[in-house]
Amino acid sequence: MRVRTTKWDGSPHWEFDGLWLGADEHGDWVGFPRGTSFARPGHAFTASWRSVSLFPHAGWAAGFNAQHPRGLGVYVDLSTVPEWRTDASGWMVSYVDLDLDVVERAGQPAFIDDEDEFAEHSVSLGYPAELVARVRADAEAVLEAVRRREAPFDGATAAGWLGRLG
Repeated sequence: MRVRTTKWDGSPHWEFDGLWLGADEHGDWVGFPRGTSFARPGHAFTASWRSVSLFPHAGWAAGFNAQHPRGLGVYVDLSTVPEWRTDASGWMVSYVDLDLDVVERAGQPAFIDDEDEFAEHSVSLGYPAELVARVRADAEAVLEAVRRREAPFDGATAAGWLGRLG
């Protein structure tokens, strides 16, 4: 299945393929084995680690990494609500990346990243005021959930899905 993200103006952002693993009370889970290629305009890489992503019915999408070489454990894109559809090439989930991210690295407290990009794009891409308020509120709520280790950010939830990825 394909994961496709864009920016607010419709310009392409990240695209990559994954394996749908299943769904739980948090949303749909997609796995990315070692060797998965990730690409966006101007940048691409092949992952040397395994990861799973959660696509909830909320304004964010979360990535959980196993044995990331720089200790990146949790990475949450604040976004529009992920949308699922199918076409001749198969299933795809897509969302608009709205710049803010909640990041947690091994041994470091979680934080909100890319405030400067969010502020710039709020003006240059014309984010509606309601969207700006919602994204900021969602970022704070996700940050607190990560810090408090609430499911699905409790470690065990993602570990179960990483186990299913094998």
